[in-house]
Amino acid sequence: SAGIAVNNREKIHLVKSLGRLENLNKKLSGGELLKGNLGIGHTRWATHGEPSEKNAHPQVSQNSKFAVGHNGIIENYMNLKEDLISKGIKFKSQTDTEVVAQYLEYNYKGNFLEVVLNLIKSLKGSYAFGIICEDNPEEIIAARKDNPLIIGIGKNENFIASDISA
Repeated sequence: SAGIAVNNREKIHLVKSLGRLENLNKKLSGGELLKGNLGIGHTRWATHGEPSEKNAHPQVSQNSKFAVGHNGIIENYMNLKEDLISKGIKFKSQTDTEVVAQYLEYNYKGNFLEVVLNLIKSLKGSYAFGIICEDNPEEIIAARKDNPLIIGIGKNENFIASDISA
């Protein structure tokens, strides 16, 4: 499965597809249907849940305030998920990654970096994250623990990847 979340300076738009990356490319007309200046994509299946569009990454929070691409496994995701459900959060997927997105939105008080740092303190497991926030159309936060995370700096463009071959 493959997916992409793009911040177009107004909101985060999410598009996913099953199968090969070319299926996502067709769905987006080669990118023409999803304009924006900052985005995250994911081109592998989710660790948790069956292969489906709802379980494909990136995952977004309940009101699409946050989008998260994730390589790794959050070992304590079920405890975090049960806590968020008890607070009224509705989940759409079976993934540990959606727990991350929902945690960020629920605990967000206007400071993107602060909420991500608080999230990381509560996680057990391994991860490489790419995170975008609707309120910060010029920023992406990348974080890692026990998984690779590569940062590429280019001319008028920058990249992150959780796979060395990327």
